[in-house]
Amino acid sequence: MKKLLALILCLALAAALFAGCSQNTDKPDDTKAPDDAGKTIKVGLICIGDENDLGYTYNFIRGKDGATKALEKKGINVEWMVKWNIPEGDACEDANLELAEAGCQIIFNNSFGFEPYMLKVAPKYPNVQFVACTNKASATDELSNTHNAFAKIYEGRFLAGFVAGMKLQQLIDEGTIKQEEAVIGYVGAFPYEEIKSGYTAYFLGARYACPSVTMKVQFVNDWSNATLESNAASALCDMGCKLISQHADNSTPATMAQSKGAYFTSYNNDMISVAPEACLVGTRIDWTVYFCEAIEAVLEGKEIPQDWCKGLADGAVVLTELNKDIIAPGTEEKLASLEESLKKGEVKVFDTSSFTVKGETLTQAFALDTDGDFVPDKEEAVFDGEFHESYFQSAPYFGIDIDGIELLN
Repeated sequence: MKKLLALILCLALAAALFAGCSQNTDKPDDTKAPDDAGKTIKVGLICIGDENDLGYTYNFIRGKDGATKALEKKGINVEWMVKWNIPEGDACEDANLELAEAGCQIIFNNSFGFEPYMLKVAPKYPNVQFVACTNKASATDELSNTHNAFAKIYEGRFLAGFVAGMKLQQLIDEGTIKQEEAVIGYVGAFPYEEIKSGYTAYFLGARYACPSVTMKVQFVNDWSNATLESNAASALCDMGCKLISQHADNSTPATMAQSKGAYFTSYNNDMISVAPEACLVGTRIDWTVYFCEAIEAVLEGKEIPQDWCKGLADGAVVLTELNKDIIAPGTEEKLASLEESLKKGEVKVFDTSSFTVKGETLTQAFALDTDGDFVPDKEEAVFDGEFHESYFQSAPYFGIDIDGIELLN
């Protein structure tokens, strides 16, 4: 019996050794994860709205999803914790606290008014990175874990404006409207530099294609109010605006423009689906680029730039699909050429020879001081024949009212 047991054990041992040897080949084990796989990071995102706005917050969600997929390919797993519909107030401070306590290693704040509340929390969590998107205070503060990020969206605005100008010029050439009727209506959130920079770049792009264009701007004094945005678009159409654009968070200006028989260009999202007879094109920031860079830096223990800004050339600013059913003939080819010229620096968005301020060529940037008087800007952003937007900081600072644009409020 003992001999039989010994024989069985020997046979089992031999089988095991044979099986082990049969797996030892020169072929790599495809089931083995790469060395950098399996990394996981917890990331927070605080949003002023939710994906249902089909605009601003929806665009951040696209960036989140894009970054998740891109990082997965590098073996990085991102565990997102998202706070939806957070108002610009104490709730934002609470949201940052909760995400930091939950173990998030980096927290993105997506609205302009979030930064003051983020900065109350950041000193308490020096090992957590806090990012304020579209802001500027974190770019110069003394905290090593606070950051600002924005993109050169004025480049995309200029191109979207060019598409709008092409359409208006087509209407003029066909005799549908007169030159003086080439009026753009613009729905703006607040009279901040970010909005002024955007609609000015858009206007200059439109005038690049349609020299007679003018613009009317209506502020709604709210970042995300679908009703106010719709009402503003309606009023602008009633004033004779043939085309509407926006810097506000919702899609209602697009649907209103269509209902009024006006054309439209969007921001943050392709709105052809909600206004197929009106929407020509749109532009947006692709937050995928920054999210990937920042998250990878945290994982690798590298510093995140205190102030980050990239544009068309880096894929951080993109145009949405052209609505080929309604754009002016030749738009696609001319737009491609203009975009390439922008990337190469052959065309400047804020070329000072392309606009005037109270009839004069701009030679020095200026702003309003506390007494309401114009004073030169400390950065001296005007040089080499252009206003250098987003050169000294990522957040836009073009706050100048140029000729051809009428502010209604």
